[in-house]
Amino acid sequence: MYKFLFSSRWLGWFALVCLLSAACSALGMWQLDRRDAIRDDIGNVINNYDAAPVAFEEAAGLFEAYDPAKEWLPVSMTGVYDTENQRIVRNRPLSGRAGYEVVVPLKLSDGTSVVINRGWLPIGNDEAGKPDAVPAAPGGEVTVVARIKPGEPDVQRGAPAGQLASIDLAQYQDEVGYELEQAAYGLMSSEDPRPAAVPEAAPKPSVDEGPHLSYAMQWFAFAVMLFVGLGYAARQEALNLRYRDDDEWEDEDDDEIIAAHPAPGQPRRPRRKQRGSTQEDEEDALLDAQGF
Repeated sequence: MYKFLFSSRWLGWFALVCLLSAACSALGMWQLDRRDAIRDDIGNVINNYDAAPVAFEEAAGLFEAYDPAKEWLPVSMTGVYDTENQRIVRNRPLSGRAGYEVVVPLKLSDGTSVVINRGWLPIGNDEAGKPDAVPAAPGGEVTVVARIKPGEPDVQRGAPAGQLASIDLAQYQDEVGYELEQAAYGLMSSEDPRPAAVPEAAPKPSVDEGPHLSYAMQWFAFAVMLFVGLGYAARQEALNLRYRDDDEWEDEDDDEIIAAHPAPGQPRRPRRKQRGSTQEDEEDALLDAQGF
């Protein structure tokens, strides 16, 4: 009853369903990969964000070779801000607001220079393309607690003088003219002494996984439903073929009854030749037609 499944039309439908199902499965796996990455980030936030600050001497290697497992770890360092090489970073939205971030090198006593992201500033109203005011970094020796963040890639965009398109540490180093730690920078948590005005601090990252698991399950469900739909269509096709065959046999039976019992005054019609009929059956049909 299902021989039609081997026809070119149904094989084509099967191939299409397999292709679409594979695409849905791939999208489901992609959502699971995104969920795993977010879970790793959440683990770093939970383990590191509120940890006790680590002295720079213990964490210096993390600014030279970034370790993803140490993201958000607070590091305490003491030095002097190079305010002359302060920059603002463009296109840094925060809570749906357009703005900038302020970065400045912190020169430590051992000669190391670490880039510190001091926080966020809203877009200005007085002059397009820059904030209205940038709070000055404290002068003299300052102790900074900053959380480790990886350097950002070059976004292949230019920026006006005094600005950066991204926290690309290599580009920043070229501008200041001396060595900066290249693997990571510090996102400021606190400064001592604390100035009267500071940029807005970045909020604590969310620990919500998001809808990636439910999205993955939906894509996997779509993949299964495609085969269920194909099976349902095949079942309906088989039933249609069966009903058509039954109707043909019923029509043949009706013809035989009419031929055997014609209406008064009407000659008998010869019986329809049946499938696989013998010679005797054909002779009987001829005799019936002649009225014997």
